[in-house]
Formats: sequence, C-alpha cells, structure tokens
Amino acid sequence: MQGIRVAMLGLAALVAAAADNLPQRGAQPVPVLEVKKLARQFVDLWDASKDLPSEQRVARFKTDIAVRFPEFYGVERYAGAVTEAEQDKRIANAIEKFGPLREAYLAKLTQFDQDLPRHIASFTAAFPDYRPSGETWLLHSLGEMDGGTREFKGKQYLIFGVDGMVRYHGTSNEAAFFHHELFHTYHQKSFGDCAQSGVWEPLWIEGLAVHVSKVLNPDASLKEMLLDMPEGLVARTDEKLAASFAQLESILASTDVKYAAPLFQFGKDDTGLIPRRGYYLGYLVARELGKTRDIQALGKLSCEEARPLVFATVHQLRLEAEQRQAAGKAQ
Repeated sequence: MQGIRVAMLGLAALVAAAADNLPQRGAQPVPVLEVKKLARQFVDLWDASKDLPSEQRVARFKTDIAVRFPEFYGVERYAGAVTEAEQDKRIANAIEKFGPLREAYLAKLTQFDQDLPRHIASFTAAFPDYRPSGETWLLHSLGEMDGGTREFKGKQYLIFGVDGMVRYHGTSNEAAFFHHELFHTYHQKSFGDCAQSGVWEPLWIEGLAVHVSKVLNPDASLKEMLLDMPEGLVARTDEKLAASFAQLESILASTDVKYAAPLFQFGKDDTGLIPRRGYYLGYLVARELGKTRDIQALGKLSCEEARPLVFATVHQLRLEAEQRQAAGKAQ
C-alpha cells in the first residue's frame, strides 16, 4: 500500500509568517511558502552547454543540478526499478527536447513567482489554520510531473515541475491547480496515517483535493481542474459511469499497487475504462459528501471517519448510476 500512498500523496511546504502580507488590519499574517528553486538552473545549463555532446550535458546536469536535490534526481528513490543508465537517458531526453519549450518555461517561472502569494492568500482565506511543514521545490521534473507531493526517506516534499506545468497547463488559469496541491499539504495533518488503507485512500485524498479546488474556483474548467487528462476524461467516464463505480467498489479495500496506475496515472488495465478516472470518481464522491458538509469539515475528517463515508458513497453512486443506465435502456 505504501506504493499507492507515496505515488499519490505526500505533504510538504516550509511556511513562515510574514508580517507585511496581512490581508487586512488585525488579521493573521498570510503564510509565505518558501520555495527551493532549481528550475532556472536548468535553463542556464541548457544555454551554456549547447555545443557540448549529450554525454557531457548529462554529466553537467548531474554535477550542477542533480547533486543539489539527489532525493528527487537520484535513482535510489526507485528501489532498483530504474538504473543509472536509464536515468541518464531521461536527463538526456529532457535536455534534447527543451529548446522549443524554453520561452514558455521561462514565462512560467515568472508567472509562478507572481501568482504563488495570491494563491496562498486565497487558500488561507478558506483554511485559516493552514500551516504545513516540509520542503517545497520548483524544478525541471524530467517529464515526471506538473506538481505533487512525494516522500523520500520518510521526509515529505511538495514539488512543482515547471516542464509539466508548461505541458499540461499552457497559459490557463492555475489557481485550481495550486489550491489542489496546497490542500494536500493541509489535509494530511487531520487525515493522518490509515490503519485500514486501500484504494479508497488515494481516491478520497485526490477526489477531495479536486472538490476543494472547484469550490474555491467555481468557474474553473475541466482542464483547469486537471480533469481533462487524458482528453475527454469526464465524458468518457460518464459514458461508463455504472461500470466505473462497480469496478471501483470491487477494489476499494485492496492494497494491491497494481490498481493505482490505471486509476490515478496513465496506466492501462483490462477493464476497458479510461485511465486516470480515479480523480473524477473521487471528485464525485467528495462532491456528494459536500452536499451536507463544507470543505472545512471534509478536510478535518480523520482516516477512520472518512473510510466508511467513502465506502457508503461509492456504493450509493454505483446504484444511482446503474438506475440511470437501466432507465435509459428502458426508454
């Protein structure tokens, strides 16, 4: 189960109060997310090594950038699943393909610095007790991610991958994305570690983060909520909603990591259902529970409190989807 949890979760964010960021007189100061940055260094390395062969560019990356965050860029985190040679290939590929992305990448760096304080302020307005801990990094992720939480050697990190943000977000409004990731760092404190873990756990954690991002950004599009990866995710899941919930209910308690990739990444299985559907199904669960609880109350549910609610709601939504499907066939 650790594989599911690590892939989906994490905490992370080093926060300090800044007296000059008061939203209004007499209010608590807005937390400042202190970010360790390696993203610009990738541009500098790419520019400076243009005339070098690929092997030397990779070597420069490892000595100039990777050594500063070996927990992320090293192969130890993969526990033998990725070799040093395979990681070198990933680095070389990222360098080789960076040219066309360079200007958009630099623009995203500027936008990140401008937008982050505003997104933290709006998030803190909804969750005044937001005080996460850990480290936050801004970097080139070698194609791994736009943003997310990771755990390395028992330590939690919040990581923003500028390359992924360019690839998946373009120039769209990123408020929902930031609120989604910030909520993960906030949620873990109350959610805690689950004694009875399973697929239901990342379903709840990711679905609730999507729900929170929608409540805080009611006009957010599916793309801005990251619910259009792969394209048509919502529509294709809705087409097979009864089957999607039925399959989900059958594995809710499972701790087998093989179910994580099809539900929360781009992995495929033999169900014929669209990959990454877990985000949308989890959102539907959280939205249903949100009919009787606000996001603050949902965010305070412990693991023990959330588990039976998730199981019951998945069952309820499966039955409703099956009833709609049967009614549609009868017409």
